Amino acid sequence: MALDLTGRLKVAIAVDLAILTVREDRLQILLVERANPPFRGQWALPGGFIDADDEGIDAAASRELAEETGLAADLLHLEQLRTYGAPGRDPRGRVVSVCYLALMPDLPIPTAGGDARAAHWVPVDAALDEGQRLAFDHRAIIDDAVEHARRKLEYTTLGAAFCAAEFTVSDLRRVYEIVWGQRLDPRNFHRKVTSVESFLLPTGERTARDGGRPAAVFRRGPAMVMHPPILRGQSQNCSESETLGQ
Repeated sequence: MALDLTGRLKVAIAVDLAILTVREDRLQILLVERANPPFRGQWALPGGFIDADDEGIDAAASRELAEETGLAADLLHLEQLRTYGAPGRDPRGRVVSVCYLALMPDLPIPTAGGDARAAHWVPVDAALDEGQRLAFDHRAIIDDAVEHARRKLEYTTLGAAFCAAEFTVSDLRRVYEIVWGQRLDPRNFHRKVTSVESFLLPTGERTARDGGRPAAVFRRGPAMVMHPPILRGQSQNCSESETLGQ
């Protein structure tokens, strides 16, 4: 146990980033290959220690995001997930990490930097596979992040954070299906999301890129709450037994 000169326990503060996207029809998470010990060469969430006494936690998260991935915080939805501080989670000493959840549309593979050798989008099922070695307690953090994102899609409009700036209701439904891993009834889903005031703003455009009758194109509106919520496993499902592989 490390103590400072006053006899108090020394605790370091870090930030970790669980960045989720829908890419190639799968829910994926951004992982970096660690360039430095501990866990050199293993995959981990982007993150690092707070840089200075005057750096805020939100600022540290934005800085680590830019340094390790080349992504800017204003390009994605970023929120605090929870704090992880179990003894022994970091072999360097007592480290408390504030984890952030980020949701974003599909983007090219980011550029690694800082303490990362490489950065890759990895399907969440592959990241959580028992044979995949992850640094620190990042497997548990990824589990928490994925479940939190799934819950938020039920009662908030954050599903649109996975979409491009302009999208169709079918695009949005596909996000829900991929994140939840289950098929949804198109008519019920369309009725529910279009009934939420200020959620979907019509652009006046239509597209036939998915084939069939041209579909209306929308932008995300200012609404933040999905009321009534869209609950997993309820009547909007095509079948309780029909699920999507991730």
